[in-house]
Amino acid sequence: MGKEECKTMLDALNKVTACYRHLVIALGSTSDSQNLREELKKTRKKAQELAVANRTKLTTLLKDKTISKEDRAEYERLWVLFSSSMELLEVDMKRSLEIGQDFPLKVPTRHLIQTGMTGNTNAVAARAMSVQNMKYEADSNIDTADLRDLQSEITQVSQMMEEMEMKVQVAPWAVVAKQEAGAELKSNMSVGNSSVGVISICGLGKLTRGKQFTFLHVVIKFAIFLLFKC
Repeated sequence: MGKEECKTMLDALNKVTACYRHLVIALGSTSDSQNLREELKKTRKKAQELAVANRTKLTTLLKDKTISKEDRAEYERLWVLFSSSMELLEVDMKRSLEIGQDFPLKVPTRHLIQTGMTGNTNAVAARAMSVQNMKYEADSNIDTADLRDLQSEITQVSQMMEEMEMKVQVAPWAVVAKQEAGAELKSNMSVGNSSVGVISICGLGKLTRGKQFTFLHVVIKFAIFLLFKC
């Protein structure tokens, strides 16, 4: 029961962090908006809530001296997956902060970048929040006030990761994977995909083809972003 509960909680965290990454990619592009900034705020807070729940559950189980060797190995594997998800969340939060500072909405300092991505991102955020439709608060100052909160939350996530390493000693290199590297990519790869690869936004069924975007668009966006920054 404990293992299944942990897997369910970890799957929920992975889903939200993946959606958060999709939203961060839209920052600074022509799809950027006040609604996107609010979606980012709500999604990352949801991810942090799930992270705390995962940490509490897994820490308790891994500190239990009565669990079997087989169960401990499985919990250690889940702990490594959890740690990896947290690292990705931290990276994306830092990226969101940097791009948000360079592309303020209230007082624009540079033009938004045309990446080829069109449409809104509310379906992605709704999937992350497990709701049918997103509700917005119309905070005109969200792109400035929220950056201060984001900076504080990045510090909190970093501290939580440090505490995790101190409380639970799990060596990632000692954990045995259950499948070979890249197995999940091979199983989901379709024959018709191009070498560039299409990133399907969460909630694909609700989106049109124009709302999909490719790795190439992302590369172009950040190349232009770095050019402007220099």
